[in-house]
Amino acid sequence: MLPKKQQNYEQPRYSEVVQSAYFKQLMEEKKRFILPMTLFFLLFYFSLPILTAYTDVLNNKAIGDISWAWIFAFAQFIMTWALCMIYTKRAKRFDELAEKVINEMDKEVSS
Repeated sequence: MLPKKQQNYEQPRYSEVVQSAYFKQLMEEKKRFILPMTLFFLLFYFSLPILTAYTDVLNNKAIGDISWAWIFAFAQFIMTWALCMIYTKRAKRFDELAEKVINEMDKEVSS
């Protein structure tokens, strides 16, 4: 369902939205944030099974009988929560830019 502001549009105005400066800024900021975070997450996530399957690096004891594999696995939970919190904070900025795009389109319709 479209927001009330947008319900009186007769047809989608995608080409106008895409040309908006705020929309371009929104997409650039999202790309600059999401791409590196995704790459980091995937590398960190897949390194545990790769390191345990093909090397003995994580089999060494770290603390008592706890090996580095267990510490790395636990760190993945922490990393996931941390990335989630970071994205939540960053999403507020994305929402602000999205609101600016909507307001800009509404101003054009009003005039």
